[in-house]
Amino acid sequence: MPIPDDVTGEEIDADVRQELLSLPKGLAEDVSRNLVMVARLIDEDPEGAYAYSKIALRLASRVAAVREAAGFAAYANQKYSEALAEFRAARRMTGNVDLWPVMADCERGLGRPEKALDMAGAPEVHKLDKAGQVEMRLVAAGARRDMGQLDAAIVTLQSPELASNSVQPWTARLRYAYADALLAAGREDEAREWFAKAVESDKDGSTDASDRLAELDGVEFVDALVEDEDEVEVEVETEAETEAEAEDEIDAEDEVETEDDDEFDIVEAEQTKPVVEADDDDEAPRG
Repeated sequence: MPIPDDVTGEEIDADVRQELLSLPKGLAEDVSRNLVMVARLIDEDPEGAYAYSKIALRLASRVAAVREAAGFAAYANQKYSEALAEFRAARRMTGNVDLWPVMADCERGLGRPEKALDMAGAPEVHKLDKAGQVEMRLVAAGARRDMGQLDAAIVTLQSPELASNSVQPWTARLRYAYADALLAAGREDEAREWFAKAVESDKDGSTDASDRLAELDGVEFVDALVEDEDEVEVEVETEAETEAEAEDEIDAEDEVETEDDDEFDIVEAEQTKPVVEADDDDEAPRG
């Protein structure tokens, strides 16, 4: 697949670049450029990101960063079995537990929420940093909801991180998940309160908390783009009708003019008929 000229491969993280030093220079550059494309497209064009990840994987399958990138690209395309295999491979190579929460979420995607819950209680969770532990809590709550255990999901999300007033990278998503679980359980007033708190902490718009809050407040959104398209369609139809009416009027005028022309031609023909004078020989005999 083509890669834009402005992608040099230098855009990748220093840690990944360090891993690629084990490759020949030219190969390392090709792999890094493909990894840049994976990162660039994974949110807006997951299929495109997946295609680039497969190229990187073919070029350097023994590099942990490549396996991890391939895993996230597969995960973004809901290819959970493939994603889980890549994450496991990356973990074997590095011994790192950072991928533990997303691996558990792959188990959820494969319809195995019980397995995800088992992973949430595994010793590996204690090795995660704070962000990883919050992520694991979110996955565990999702697994509870998959199993129809709404109250248990709500309890799972109740934590010091949820109660904290400080805003961290995970705060908006944690509050949003809690609000959504409350709403699913029919606790609308509490859900509204937590959606509002999610909005306060969601500075980069990572959730649709503001829309959910507006829905609870009875606010209806009108899609301006659709409205504009409807107006354009009405204008086009009006113009078409006006043009059709104008053409009908022109045709009617043409018909009238044609009839007038025909009458004129008849009159003119009668007026221009030659007068035949009787010859002397043709005069009636005198008696």
